[in-house]
Amino acid sequence: MFKKLFGKKEEPVKTIQLMAPLSGTAVPLERVPDPVFSEKMMGDGLAIEPAEGLVVSPVDGEIMQVFPTKHAIGIRAKNGAEILIHIGLETVSLNGEGFQTYISEGDKVKTGDKLVAFDMEIIKEKAKSTVTPIIITNTDQAASLVIKGEGNVERGTSSIIEVTFE
Repeated sequence: MFKKLFGKKEEPVKTIQLMAPLSGTAVPLERVPDPVFSEKMMGDGLAIEPAEGLVVSPVDGEIMQVFPTKHAIGIRAKNGAEILIHIGLETVSLNGEGFQTYISEGDKVKTGDKLVAFDMEIIKEKAKSTVTPIIITNTDQAASLVIKGEGNVERGTSSIIEVTFE
């Protein structure tokens, strides 16, 4: 209110497009066989059943977290969206086996930059699933979040989520 009274300009609404971090088939979170994701306990988003074992950055931003087991990455987009990419289900138990990271905490990334390579065969054999949730963990702070749908997506080029923070 004071900003309006004293003539200071409001910051513009910031909307970004999250590009697919993996090539594969996008599916609704509700279809992920893990209640932490399917019941959106960590936030809203979608999941991708990967066609290959390579994850790229879905946005321009900063790496906030690389889990020690390399199965999950946290990124903060330039508009403040906090994105979790969780490769597979119950993959923390692999203790990094089959994963190779290309980034570290604090790194600046651009859309399409290589983040993690993973061995799909090891995940299929030793974990619950290869399905990879992509979650906006601070969904509660977003002005709007639009999931772009289901079907085939290409890493780095298919827009999967539009999120706006004020």
